Amino acid sequence: MTQARPIVSTQFSREFEKAHGVPKTAIDGILKRLSRVELPGKEHLEDYMRHKWRLNHKPATFLSSFGSIVSFLTFYQTSGRGRLEEVVREDLEAFVEHEQDRGLKITTVKTKLACIVAFLRFLSERDMIREAVLKRKIRLKLPDALPRAMNPSDVRKLIAAIDDTRGRALILLLLRTGLRIGEALGLTLNDLDIRDRKVHLFEGEKNSQGRVVYLSEDALFALRLWLTNRDPAKQVLFYGQGRQSLGYSSARILFVKYLKKAGLEHKGYSIHSLRHTFASELLNAGMRLECLQQLLGHHDVEVTRRYARLTDKTREEEYFRAMAVIEQGGIDGEY
Repeated sequence: MTQARPIVSTQFSREFEKAHGVPKTAIDGILKRLSRVELPGKEHLEDYMRHKWRLNHKPATFLSSFGSIVSFLTFYQTSGRGRLEEVVREDLEAFVEHEQDRGLKITTVKTKLACIVAFLRFLSERDMIREAVLKRKIRLKLPDALPRAMNPSDVRKLIAAIDDTRGRALILLLLRTGLRIGEALGLTLNDLDIRDRKVHLFEGEKNSQGRVVYLSEDALFALRLWLTNRDPAKQVLFYGQGRQSLGYSSARILFVKYLKKAGLEHKGYSIHSLRHTFASELLNAGMRLECLQQLLGHHDVEVTRRYARLTDKTREEEYFRAMAVIEQGGIDGEY
């Protein structure tokens, strides 16, 4: 029987959600926050976070994991549960239902659950909780949405609307290389190889896997123009006012401004649509799925295969060929 699902609202959770910076290192900030609260299994969480820090996880991933686990422990505590060693599978199921009741997207709930399960597995391997808690996987059905790519005519309108060298260089770089926005904003001058038309990404944003992407003619031209106009003293490729690098929020504001200028603000495009467009256009042009996988930096080819569903011309041609036979009355017999 699923336990009652109280609404979780603690000062700690609010403080964590509002936190924007990371003091010194992520582990320092987390240990400081942990010292201020009382949660079931607090000492186990501290051990786990130290373990993850030793594994050299990225600060953003590290903090996301911490926040998810704290959400669960807070829920566990407000459910009247005292000792983490007594956690059972029903506690996880109740937490999932609680998060869904709060209106969180199923993808967000799945991400949080993965962080919590990893923490509990860490405890199980050290015989701190019962192995049966994780024996059966809690399955959440995710929507299998297609990537949202831009129409070719909309791409042309967007590019025509950009009237500054930095914006044109950034948008064309994203559109022609498939870089994630965080990867593009993290580039330095040393990452560019203008002569060989390459960008060296030494560590991917999501899976920490390095890769090389290539520069098309229009992206190369836009980058060269930006390099002649930018401040040569800046080491990062794209910088903003009063800071070392251009932030995601500023890049998004620029993108929305260009969409409005191009008359495309009603289309629902996001800055990540440029990466989707890159993948879709290359597949339509005949690139093999395995090559595209490497360019996008996907660990699993099944992730890349979503774009094949979006651009499957063979299926489209087969449909219209068959429908032409049907419309001409070429089907006989009984079903």
